[in-house]
Amino acid sequence: MSSTRTDRKRWLVLIAVMLAFLPVVFDMTILHIAVPALTQALGTTNTEVLWIIDIYPLLMAGLLVPMGTLADRVGNRRILLIGLTIFGLASGLAAFAQSAAMLIGARMLLALGGSMIMPCVLGIIRRTFEDDGERALALGLWGTVGSAGAAVGPLVGGALLEHFWWGSVFLINVPVMLVVGPACYMLLPRSEVTWTGKWAFGHAILLIVGMISVVYGIKAGFGAKQSPLVVVAILLFGLAMLALFAQRQLRSADPLLDLSLFAKPAIMAGMIMAVVVTGALAGVELTLAQELQYVLGKTPLQAGIFMIPIMVASAIGGPIAGYLSNAFGLRLLASLSLFVSALALGLLAWRDFGEPGLSVPVMLAVLGLMLSIGLTASSIAIMGSVEANKGGAAGSLEATGYELGTGLGITLFGVFMSAVFGHMIELPAGLSPALGEQAMRSIGDTYLAAQQLGDGQAATLIDAGKAAFAETHSVLLSTAASLIGVLSVAVFFMLGSYRNLGSADS
Repeated sequence: MSSTRTDRKRWLVLIAVMLAFLPVVFDMTILHIAVPALTQALGTTNTEVLWIIDIYPLLMAGLLVPMGTLADRVGNRRILLIGLTIFGLASGLAAFAQSAAMLIGARMLLALGGSMIMPCVLGIIRRTFEDDGERALALGLWGTVGSAGAAVGPLVGGALLEHFWWGSVFLINVPVMLVVGPACYMLLPRSEVTWTGKWAFGHAILLIVGMISVVYGIKAGFGAKQSPLVVVAILLFGLAMLALFAQRQLRSADPLLDLSLFAKPAIMAGMIMAVVVTGALAGVELTLAQELQYVLGKTPLQAGIFMIPIMVASAIGGPIAGYLSNAFGLRLLASLSLFVSALALGLLAWRDFGEPGLSVPVMLAVLGLMLSIGLTASSIAIMGSVEANKGGAAGSLEATGYELGTGLGITLFGVFMSAVFGHMIELPAGLSPALGEQAMRSIGDTYLAAQQLGDGQAATLIDAGKAAFAETHSVLLSTAASLIGVLSVAVFFMLGSYRNLGSADS
């Protein structure tokens, strides 16, 4: 956009693209609170629930880089409008899905639309605001919308489920798209400076197929859903696709992903933090949503209200992190935020959520704040380690880390939760082997199995499931706390040579 400093429409453009971005972020977490409702309505298995939730961030992770480069070649406005259309249509399909397979398919379309929207929003903000100060403010507002949207997703979902069916968590996107689409069509400039060059569709396919294969192999292996031979074959196939993708990128004159960025320790530290922090936040929210509803009998809205401390704290962590980074340095901030997050998770692991008192809300707020600060620290590490002309590539890499972290977090939390739950549950006597096997998969499957029993036996089975899940959450959060604690030490050493502004030592 020419002369944007005097263009009064630039703030309207910012509002429009932030509204376009908000449903994409909502869909990362809003479904967590709806898991019990859709499980009962569609009769989904635990494996299907995991695919419904994490197919969205996993596909997004694979699509973000290729869609970002495609937008650079054909124009952000065009790709954004196509993405908004796809996202709106997919939201309608998801809302009225009649089976788990239909919902998974709709979530795949949502990921396609979202992967078009997210990089275009950043590209449009960068081009609309030429003044450094205004651009910083605009990107700060964008970041706040992202953090707050992801954190508030469960509360919005709970409020909707209090009055409507589970599909309403998707249907809410449709009116937003009907407003945002025309606004972007009218406000965004039709002429853009685009890059020339070939868009490597084949490279994008290698990345997506490789990523999904590896994650599915991990899920199938930990969940014992496939034979070890099949799991190894899937993993080797996925790794081979990713290796081939990397080889093609290194040989390409115009790669989709600049792999040389991984040579910088600070970028590696930032990527690892982005994956772990987003994964932990998504996994903890999913665990809490299920325990609050299945074990404690709270409504979706009550569960959402219970998680308000983690939501609010997550939303304000970004600005605080910027100030603390300048005051104490990135290395100390990143390490301490992870260490305190680990302490909060460890304390939450052994608390009774049925009698939360003051300690549970405080620990949830500390966890949300520290994870948010850690996420901002990862962004500072990544973006501060590259020259200005590589900022776009680093941004795509960072966004991919967020999406991959969410997908892997849901996958690993879900698989680990299922394994621990199956070990902890004590099945009542006289239960048929088939129902017993179903009940051991997850707390949701326990409720589905109980529906096929008489009142007395059903109540006994549900009580056993509740007791097992309470123990499962303790093991799960303790394990996550240990891993994040180890990461805090690793990050401290990885950022030892960090220097801002693309220093060679960073």
